[in-house]
Amino acid sequence: MPPSSTNEPVILAKNLTRIYPLGDSSVVGINQVNLNVGPGELVVLKGNSGSGKSTLLSLLAGLDHPSSGDLVVAGHNLSNSHAADLTRFRREVVGMVFQSFNLLPTLSVLENVCLPALLAEKDLETTRQKAIELLEWLGLKDRRDHHPDQLSGGEMQRTAIARALINDPALILADEPTGNLDSRNGTVVVELLAQLNRDAKRTVLIATHSDLADSLATTHIRIKDGALTDATCNG
Repeated sequence: MPPSSTNEPVILAKNLTRIYPLGDSSVVGINQVNLNVGPGELVVLKGNSGSGKSTLLSLLAGLDHPSSGDLVVAGHNLSNSHAADLTRFRREVVGMVFQSFNLLPTLSVLENVCLPALLAEKDLETTRQKAIELLEWLGLKDRRDHHPDQLSGGEMQRTAIARALINDPALILADEPTGNLDSRNGTVVVELLAQLNRDAKRTVLIATHSDLADSLATTHIRIKDGALTDATCNG
């Protein structure tokens, strides 16, 4: 799915709530969250551990289901989607970048990048060529036949970014993407995400403890105890 060409929100959440049962009681992951993110924004989401960042990202990625409220991402209503719809959504609409990279160790760099597109039943040769172009852009041309255990942390995260882009997602979600990187590689990864946002008009949301993306973000959001406490825009 190409980047949105309209002004419709890429993320629209209304009274979004996720409550987890815990024995005879329950735990509130997020509570009554309202969020509107337009196309082409770079959002930095901050909050302490346990604040609700990961819960919110899981809902936005279609990995979890709201307890109540409304959630529409790139035109897809995730509040009442069935499992098969959520699987397609995860493969085709969002691209995820994780702190732990989540690369499959038995696959080469090129195969890891191609995998989401092949799971979405896209043409093999077209997918392969696109993956090669992404790897070249990310400076990994000479690493495409290597396996993850032969890469540095920065190279693994750049591979993960290529994988996140292979299906032309409307939204890129990055969960602590610099958490396992040194400051130099962390800066490279954040600048790559900002370049995607700026040049390719991708909507990007980065959940992080780091300050590396602060000056590049169009919007800053803070979450505490499952509720948004602050949202500010740059410029």
